[in-house]
Amino acid sequence: MSTNADSSLHRIVIVGGGAGGLELAVRLGDKLGQKKKAQITLVDAARTHLWKPLLHQVAAGTMDSHADELEYLALARWHSFTFRLGRMDGLDRARKEISIAPTLDENGEELLPGQTLPYDTLVMAIGSQTNDFGTPGAQDNSIMLDSSAAAERFHQKLINACIRAQATQKAMGEGRFTVTIIGGGATGVELSAELHMTTKILTSYGLTNIHPEKDLKIVIVDASPRLLPALPERISSAVALELRKIGVEIHTNEKVVEVSRQGVQMASGKFIPSGLVVWAAGIKAPDFLKEIDGLETNRMNQLVVHRTLQTTRDPTIFAMGDCAACPQGEGKPFVPPRAQSAHQQATMMAKTITNLLAGKALPEFTYQDYGSLVSLGEYSTVGALMGGLTRGSLFVEGLFAKLMYWSLHKKHQVAINGWFRTWLSTWVETIARVRDPRIKLH
Repeated sequence: MSTNADSSLHRIVIVGGGAGGLELAVRLGDKLGQKKKAQITLVDAARTHLWKPLLHQVAAGTMDSHADELEYLALARWHSFTFRLGRMDGLDRARKEISIAPTLDENGEELLPGQTLPYDTLVMAIGSQTNDFGTPGAQDNSIMLDSSAAAERFHQKLINACIRAQATQKAMGEGRFTVTIIGGGATGVELSAELHMTTKILTSYGLTNIHPEKDLKIVIVDASPRLLPALPERISSAVALELRKIGVEIHTNEKVVEVSRQGVQMASGKFIPSGLVVWAAGIKAPDFLKEIDGLETNRMNQLVVHRTLQTTRDPTIFAMGDCAACPQGEGKPFVPPRAQSAHQQATMMAKTITNLLAGKALPEFTYQDYGSLVSLGEYSTVGALMGGLTRGSLFVEGLFAKLMYWSLHKKHQVAINGWFRTWLSTWVETIARVRDPRIKLH
């Protein structure tokens, strides 16, 4: 982590290395950092980046997170920005600096002390975390699928449960192992399909006591009237149909009131005994953002911003991605917390910062909805294309939808690594699929 800094340069600090924050750091590093027009610093609590829409695959074991992670330090060197490891925990707007909490190693010992980092322009791109809405037992008895560490922890529990089942002498179908997924959004439905596929593959590796149809029960619970409530109803219906075909049990209009070690209790009185519980319902910005140093926030802890993405009470602080509440116009909802929103805002923010340094007017953000795609593993992919791609909306499914879903990840890789490195990594992925087991077995 380079500390060689020219104090005469404009200091741009980006907090959060998710899809939007990392793309912005790369764009500004290439555009301003390389030419010594500004000093760009990216701050993140993790050492590597993993595209968040892939977390359900890591949890199911159909993707090895280490194979797809991007190293912040290497990216910083290639793209002329500085990386600082640490978790932001405070802001002093008067002194124009952020505070970073001490970083501990795997043994709980201090690796880096607490520190402060000055800025001239601050960009908050911290993303979001799972919102359990204060549900009793949710924190202690479920896994919040909002980081690669959480996805890895879930995968370990799944593999351990399968190994335990292999050593248990019982008739097939006796004593089903239940995985309950709370939340019928994209993460929940994609995880359910990946888990079913994972169990089929595990059976082929000799875990004969786990049969996907008879020994594993996958349940989705959601308080909304249907799955994927934020997406068109036709997508929701198609997804529900595919999931029911593979035996996924769906409970909609059911509010979870408690998660215990034994299972999930719903307000209607239903109780689902569960071996593993995943909480994937609702998001919020990190709690420390709530009215941080006088900045305006909403009930989800998101920083309220103008359409320039400047916070309402400080024009030197910007926010983007899931941690920002950005208006789309009078009578319209706020920009949705989606990967395509973060990508579009990172693209605009690169222009914004350039204009800021040049003393030019700042652009205003206009969200373009290009549609939604939901992957159900090897079973299906469905979605709707809209916005700039079609007039109205176009329902897509099957191979074409699968290719489009795959291309979204590649588009993100190109934004970070460029075309050549992305082309090389794609070949490596292809070779790995032939060389390695289809799922991670440890």
